Amino acid sequence: MISYAITFFIIGLIAVAIGFGGVGGVALNIGWILLAVGVVLFIINALTGRKVV
Repeated sequence: MISYAITFFIIGLIAVAIGFGGVGGVALNIGWILLAVGVVLFIINALTGRKVV
């Protein structure tokens, strides 16, 4: 999930640098959403994850 977020950040930054502000903005927003979801899922997994025997 975090790797997808980083990918969207890179795509967004490249798109904004080239001049496609709309596409870049959407890609950056998707990246932020994926980052937030990934962090929330990581925290939930850290709190309720299975214990390794």
